[in-house]
Amino acid sequence: MTRGLIISAAASGAGKTTLTLALARACRDRGLAVQCFKSGPDYIDPAFHAAATGRVSVNVDSWAMSRATIDALTARGADADLALAEGSMGLFDGVAGSGVSGTGATADIAAMTGWPVLLVIDPSGQAQTAAAVAAGLRDFRKGVRFAGVVLNRVASPRHEDLVRRALVDAGIAVFGALPRHAAIELPKRHLGLVQAEEQQGIDRLIGEAARIVVQHVDLDAVLRSASDWSPAAASPIASLTPPGQRIALARDAAFSFIYPHMLEAWRTQGAEISTFSPLADEAPDPHADVCWLPGGYPELHAGQLATNKTFQLALVSFARTRPVHGECGGYMVLGTALTDAAGERHAMTGLLSLETSFAQRRMHLGYRLAELASPIPGYRVGARLRGHEFHYTTILAQPDMPLALVRDANGAIIAETGSRRGNVTGTFFHLIAEDR
Repeated sequence: MTRGLIISAAASGAGKTTLTLALARACRDRGLAVQCFKSGPDYIDPAFHAAATGRVSVNVDSWAMSRATIDALTARGADADLALAEGSMGLFDGVAGSGVSGTGATADIAAMTGWPVLLVIDPSGQAQTAAAVAAGLRDFRKGVRFAGVVLNRVASPRHEDLVRRALVDAGIAVFGALPRHAAIELPKRHLGLVQAEEQQGIDRLIGEAARIVVQHVDLDAVLRSASDWSPAAASPIASLTPPGQRIALARDAAFSFIYPHMLEAWRTQGAEISTFSPLADEAPDPHADVCWLPGGYPELHAGQLATNKTFQLALVSFARTRPVHGECGGYMVLGTALTDAAGERHAMTGLLSLETSFAQRRMHLGYRLAELASPIPGYRVGARLRGHEFHYTTILAQPDMPLALVRDANGAIIAETGSRRGNVTGTFFHLIAEDR
């Protein structure tokens, strides 16, 4: 029987990812099969989950996905001993208006699956008040079950005792407390954690986190708090149409932001995917009928990309006869130039007239609903697509034909319309699902 549990918190930065990775690895070390999930639009955490468990982790998102799609994705945990879902932001944080099956909050996934919530509480600057916060989260929404808490960054034994007593008095189970100076933090970058594949010692870091958590957390009690779970009957993930039969996919440290469920959906529907590395100056598969450039961190590699002429010339040649699509960072590389954070301008492929700059930082963050004014690979004019945008780029020029009418989660029209020129298209948002 599979058991399920959700790791959440009152806010971002409490230690959800670290605890999720440590628990996943500790359970795997016991011989348990662990299937991780990530609530919300995050590209980086699932790669860490996979490093901890040896199994591909996927995103589940109540704003962008239907209940049927979420059921199909979570069903992949049916053969695991433990399904472990990591939340995003605070437990109830989502958008003001409802999406396809919810607001995007972690609590939506908890209510759908019935998995109880293990809350990570950071009581820094607090004592008994931390128990009031936990009790408020426990009682805020009917249908969301509560397992208990793990304290993180506790200052001293006295501090732990004060918080623990207050939690127990409130009827809240405390599974353990991690000291403030435990060396289990993972490196961060402006969009979140540094990617798993960029960290040479990631396996050692996760192993050390697991060791510390086992030392300070009652793992048996955590496992007992997880609920028995029988997933809905598995069904194909049909909410994403493949962009072509044979897809040339850019895949390296500069182009890694693509949701695992997208690739799974494409393959399920018969598409073949061949990867290539622009950073290694590789060309897309000449036999492919479409090229897809995901987002990532092209700004960190702009100088290299600008000098990789085999990649650039091959992509230009490809685009003469076949469609090319870029998302966020991939869109920027399809443009004429990208200025990095130091203010140096680098020539990109020039397939679109877009020009962007990281020297003038401006945050763009949120869900996006786009209605296509021009087709993109896999989708016709008028198709409605749901996605998410998160970057710090300033648009210096976006003069090509607008690709879509794009709205945020509140329905407001935004300026990041995407672009089309000939066979080439690009968007600042990352596609999550089709709005059907």
